[in-house]
Amino acid sequence: MKPFFIQLKLLLLVLTSWAIFSGQVWALGQDKYVVFTEAPDLFPLHQGNDTATLYVDNADWPGVARAATDLQGDLNRITGHTPAMVHEAKTMSPTMVLIGTLGKSLLIDQLVRDKKIDVTSLAGKWESFFLQTVANPLPGVTQALVIVGSDKRGTIYGVYDLSEQMGVSPWYWWADVPVPHHDAVFVHAGKFQQGEPSVKYRGIFLNDESPDLTNWVTEKFGNVPGLNGVANYNHEFYAKVFELILRLKGNYLWPAMWNNAFNEDDPESPRLADEYGIVMGTSHQEPMLRGQKEWDRSLQRANGNWNFSNVAQQPVLEQFWRDGVKRNRNFESIITLGLRAENDSGAPIGADLTGQVVALQRKILAEEVNPDVTKIPQLWCLYKEVMDYYNAGLHPPDDVTLLWADDNWGDVRRLPTTAERQRSGGAGIYYHFDYHGGPRNYQWINSSPLPKIWDQMSLAKQYGADRIWIVNVGHLKGEEIPIEYFLSLGWNSTRWTNDNIGEFTRLWAAREFGPEHAADIADLVSQYAKYNARRKPELLEPATYSLTDYNEADSVVADYNSVAARARAIYDQLPPPDKDAFNELVLFPAQACAQLNEMYVAAAKSQLYAQQGRVEANYQAARALQLFQADGDLMSYFNHTFANGRWDHFMDQVHIGYTMWNSPARDIAPRVGGIDLQPAAKMNVAIEGSAECWPTSSDAGSLPAFDVFNQQHSYIDVYNSGQGSFNFSAATSAPWIILSADHGTVDREQRLGVTLDWSKVPADWSRGTITLSKGEEKITVLVSAFNPAEPARTSIHGFVEGRGVVSIEAEHYTNKNSTGNYDWIKIEDYGRTLSAMRSVAPSTAPSATPGQNSASLEYRMYLFKAGSVQTNLTVAPTLNFDPTRGLRLAVSFDDEAPQTVDIVPQNFTAQNGNREWEESVKDNVRIVHSTHNITQPGYHTLKIWAIDPAVVLEKIVVDTGGLKKSYLGPPESFHRD
Repeated sequence: MKPFFIQLKLLLLVLTSWAIFSGQVWALGQDKYVVFTEAPDLFPLHQGNDTATLYVDNADWPGVARAATDLQGDLNRITGHTPAMVHEAKTMSPTMVLIGTLGKSLLIDQLVRDKKIDVTSLAGKWESFFLQTVANPLPGVTQALVIVGSDKRGTIYGVYDLSEQMGVSPWYWWADVPVPHHDAVFVHAGKFQQGEPSVKYRGIFLNDESPDLTNWVTEKFGNVPGLNGVANYNHEFYAKVFELILRLKGNYLWPAMWNNAFNEDDPESPRLADEYGIVMGTSHQEPMLRGQKEWDRSLQRANGNWNFSNVAQQPVLEQFWRDGVKRNRNFESIITLGLRAENDSGAPIGADLTGQVVALQRKILAEEVNPDVTKIPQLWCLYKEVMDYYNAGLHPPDDVTLLWADDNWGDVRRLPTTAERQRSGGAGIYYHFDYHGGPRNYQWINSSPLPKIWDQMSLAKQYGADRIWIVNVGHLKGEEIPIEYFLSLGWNSTRWTNDNIGEFTRLWAAREFGPEHAADIADLVSQYAKYNARRKPELLEPATYSLTDYNEADSVVADYNSVAARARAIYDQLPPPDKDAFNELVLFPAQACAQLNEMYVAAAKSQLYAQQGRVEANYQAARALQLFQADGDLMSYFNHTFANGRWDHFMDQVHIGYTMWNSPARDIAPRVGGIDLQPAAKMNVAIEGSAECWPTSSDAGSLPAFDVFNQQHSYIDVYNSGQGSFNFSAATSAPWIILSADHGTVDREQRLGVTLDWSKVPADWSRGTITLSKGEEKITVLVSAFNPAEPARTSIHGFVEGRGVVSIEAEHYTNKNSTGNYDWIKIEDYGRTLSAMRSVAPSTAPSATPGQNSASLEYRMYLFKAGSVQTNLTVAPTLNFDPTRGLRLAVSFDDEAPQTVDIVPQNFTAQNGNREWEESVKDNVRIVHSTHNITQPGYHTLKIWAIDPAVVLEKIVVDTGGLKKSYLGPPESFHRD
């Protein structure tokens, strides 16, 4: 069967490439039905000077009519022609676009009765629609494109789906994505249907909105009338947010709440939300559609902070909640139940009082909204202490949706058990792309790679948490790609899988910027998010990456700078209309993150080099401060110059100089080192793998060992610690030692590359020297090389040890063994380096037993000595989401009994103060260990056994005694399949 699957993958790749590079644009992941070149059997939406007339019934939902008006505008953006809009059958034209909702549009219902369209597939469905071409649907109409929705949002999604297929990005306003011009627009004959969505409610939360979004809103819309210092998040602002959500096929919003009250600040906003078709809610800490600030402004002075444990305050709170649901009862909402502490920071009220609160709130809902309270959408957000109440036995009624939260860092804390999946209210997920809190804020720029989102949200779907998905998006801009991916997964979770994440970004890039650079742009946006997730920008410090081992720090800088340079090269080739969108979506974040990482590495070098007495320390210190200034200049450019200041304040967020969880008042330059120069030039040497320097060090200077398999490159830094310059020469003791230069003049430093000519290296172990000379001064560096007769490099099957380690990317297994329930799947582009393998099993499957019913990954390797070895497994920071078990895997070499490794224990609590959790989210990995005894040199097979599902394995390092300290671990060892 394997050849068939290989052929199938090739076919899918060809089809995907054709889709991207055919020059067409369509809704991401959907069948293409819009074309721009005339051919037989096409419906002419626009051709020449003729544009099809749009029809919407006056009796249909106002939100449908409003979306049709957006379609008018979109057609004008594309063609330069605005179609007519009519609302009565007597005003029809020969070519029509008929837009309507089942049961709300008399004309659509007539077409159903006349059997012109078949709506059986839509009847009773949630948010579903189809577009269908119909010949002679009505008297006087020779051809029509019919857009039919099962309900209000179904019709609206159908309208916006057509707009996106024509080339109008959902981000046309929020990210300045230009709309390509077309002289003609056609629709394929046929029927094109979508829905129902995979997740019922799919939305975003504008949180941690200050300073960026709040300052921008203040500049654009001023303050709320009568409330100085309160940004005017009014209906004009929210109209743009509502439209964006609908164009992305979302339906749900938690509004900005730090210093605002959505319903009070502008009473037109909730009415407009309902008209648009947006389901409104309030945050996890704001019950009964009442904002925190509604209490603070009107009731706090007389009553203090809200506190149900204050008996005198209980009737005040009851009336406060009653007024809230009465005010909004005619609008589509999801009611948040419970009562957390005020402003998400005070003392919790406890489980008993929380139970009383929920009972009272349900009583109010029955009295004010619907006597059958089970018909009212409600949620209980199990966030922080509320999850503890649940675990202690406080459970809401079955019709209430349990909204499980992640750990604020993208790792889902809990998913429904088999019993909980039977609850009528279902479950959902509150997720984060942004967080204001411990162990450190991350609010500046996108650090949420799509593979991580897929991993966690696919688990949510598998385990039945699919009633509500809501994600904290911070200040919105900067999170465009993860927002769209999150909502796309919620719309159709079967379309986007672990092995087509790259397809999503390529289709996204083609839609936004055309086909020519789509693959490169997709790679760029994926790479900078991946790199940011290694260590979120706010968590960076000079000591993050190793300066001495594995060329780590320089490689990180090179990775980022490569992304920035490639982005700049594409930017220079783009036509002017594309440049603003490309800058904010691709170039700016690439540049900003590249120079930020280089700044920290320069600061680190200045400190190390100062200890070594290098002149270069002063230059690296100056470089770090220059890059700090460049960061400020780039933020200022984005705010004030870019796009004529359209997005002023969206780069107000402080992101440099953290010393605690919260951001400092302003960006603070990193600490740098420097030296006072000696009066005369002086030769010194530093080498790879050591922070020592020579001739100062008393240890012999030895480069890390070379071996014929990995054929490493190494380096020696010849540097100056004084004023002036000096000449040096370099000589080797053996012809197999190759230097990049044998002499030079050093003002500051010169790096000599060291490689070996393996055709000349003697068999087995060889040793030689490199001698650096300045006049009579000499410094000797030792070189060792390993060139065994057996095995030969060309005959190796698997990995081979080098420099005391075997480093393996998880996807490069030698063999994969599946069982009935368990398997391992690859998540493309996941994690710090290459990709990852995830253990998978049905949600009802028990934990596996290694050696019996467990799936395994095998890694064949050649080791050169016997003795104790340690495996270091880099795994994702996934949590113990199943309350009946933790996260485990097992490890064995050859035929030994598998050792169980506890990654996360069953009772693990992810919270501030749990040092292990804090470190895992900072590093965005856990590293777990096992120890094994190798009885003899030669080939050995390492096996990784699945025990619990959802373990994500990124990297394996077998330490035979040579592992050095680093952040990302050694680069992958030499291997042959």
